[in-house]
Amino acid sequence: MSDPPDGPPADVPDDWKPGSFTKNFSWGPLSDGLLRLWESIRLGFAGKMADVPRELFRERVRSYERPDFIPMNFFLFNRRAAGIDYIVADELVFQALNFPHSPRFDKLALFTFNFTYAGKFARASAAQRRPALWAHHYIRDRVGNQLNWNTAPVNADDIEAFLRDSLNYRGQQSRRKTATNLAYLYRAAHLNELKDPRVDRWWVDSLFLGLDRLIDDRKLDSKSTADGQLSSLLHMSGFSELTGPKSLERDLAKEHLIRLYIACGGRERFSDSYVKQLTEITLSDFSIPNDDRPQGAIHPTNARILKSIPRICAMLAKDAGFDLIDADELLNFNLEDFVMRQTREALRRLQEQNIEPTMTAGELLNLTRGP
Repeated sequence: MSDPPDGPPADVPDDWKPGSFTKNFSWGPLSDGLLRLWESIRLGFAGKMADVPRELFRERVRSYERPDFIPMNFFLFNRRAAGIDYIVADELVFQALNFPHSPRFDKLALFTFNFTYAGKFARASAAQRRPALWAHHYIRDRVGNQLNWNTAPVNADDIEAFLRDSLNYRGQQSRRKTATNLAYLYRAAHLNELKDPRVDRWWVDSLFLGLDRLIDDRKLDSKSTADGQLSSLLHMSGFSELTGPKSLERDLAKEHLIRLYIACGGRERFSDSYVKQLTEITLSDFSIPNDDRPQGAIHPTNARILKSIPRICAMLAKDAGFDLIDADELLNFNLEDFVMRQTREALRRLQEQNIEPTMTAGELLNLTRGP
């Protein structure tokens, strides 16, 4: 058992400041969701899962004629190395580069925004390391604790009142603009759908993204993260409070997914050195799909626990107790069809083994009802 992880970064002030979020990002019509963000990420990374210099990212998206500071300062993670500011390729970038824009991406991006770990870059203030703590606490304190995930009252007026009553918020002249921008973001990214307590693919992706950001943030302070600390880190970060109502199904899924995260290499799963290392390993117990696209890892106890993973990690997913599905099925995955096929296959295997029930349906019902 590892030592419990430290708390949040000590250099982040208690004051909440809106920063550049008061500027208009021009998200477009609500029906587009966060399409502009998805497009910006794809442009800025030029389709490659590799950290990109911050200035190069800005240069690439400049032709898009859209403010670059909203994606860079609020949704993506920044780090500085050898005097150069980089934007990091993590789970959010992986999803943007490998899958079409969808409400699933929007909800992952919304979690990323509310989670609000943005890293460090030159000339950034201490507050910019966690730039949207006002949104983080609006979700945890207001939507989660007070409203119990009833999102009907969530609008600009409600957000503005929360900011006005908070002793931490310091953007007094920009409360209204912050509130209207945030309310629009919540509508476009389907905040109302987060109240569903079931495991969903956006939630599964968010767990991986949350771990990526927590590990990267600790690296900024030269802190390593042991595998045994991951569950505690998630708990301390408020991950569950940001992603919907308390759920036993999600609590059970969380432990399976942490094992999968570790098996896939954790934060190193996208690095060139890790991919090269795995490529050179021959494991006779695993077959590597001959397809460069992401594969699917699905847990046999719950078909909702489905995670898209890099192709090179597919051979390790079984070690974490997951089954594999290929890229085509992952892209067009239908839960009901999958469960039906699995049920038919299980029945077929039982018939082949001449296994038959020993009691009738009525007898089984009486047994479950008790005396």
